[in-house]
Amino acid sequence: PFWLKRLEQRGSCLVSHTKFPSLFWSVVPSFVSLCAKMVRYCAEPKNPSKSCKAMGADLRVHYKNTYETCRAIKGMTLATAKQYLGQVLDKKRCIPFRVYTGCIGKTPQAKEFKVTQGRWPVKSVKVVLGLLQNAESNAEFKKLDTEALTITHIQVNRAQKGRRRTYRAHGRINAYLNSPCHVQMILEEPPEEVEKPDGEAKPKTFTRKQLAKYRLKIGGDK
Repeated sequence: PFWLKRLEQRGSCLVSHTKFPSLFWSVVPSFVSLCAKMVRYCAEPKNPSKSCKAMGADLRVHYKNTYETCRAIKGMTLATAKQYLGQVLDKKRCIPFRVYTGCIGKTPQAKEFKVTQGRWPVKSVKVVLGLLQNAESNAEFKKLDTEALTITHIQVNRAQKGRRRTYRAHGRINAYLNSPCHVQMILEEPPEEVEKPDGEAKPKTFTRKQLAKYRLKIGGDK
């Protein structure tokens, strides 16, 4: 696995898993805990006690399709987003493509979003649905109101490309790469509305210029 190679490449651990297996595997738990601490979100919720998070790293789905899928559900409530993505799987609604529009076909379903191009990226939709279910489970663990949760932050980043090769005519070999991605999201409960206290209204203040205009207006009426 990738973490095994990275562990061997670390300058702080010059131990091979083939030459010194017992010593090598004794170092693995500390390395895994270090990697867990290194996970960061690009944004933080305003009220951590009323929010939940979910993240997926190195997901084997296309970055561009996943980017447009996540952009389409940003700002929706959890229930609305799950319903919308379910309708996309049934081909009743589409994912609008606004940024990565090269070679994207047109569909009448995109008129709903004031664009003309759209797709139904099934694999990306299923991955995002899984992350939403993960976030919902985290919210239930924190005893939050899942019906009131709103997707306030969702971000998709490119991951390291997987390298393969394809064989061409005349003995040539070309690169054959995939485009995985990282996804992170934050769901928050809306803040409670607080009524403004009934206090004395502050007296209005005017500048000298405003007062001069006011006096001129009154004098003109006379």
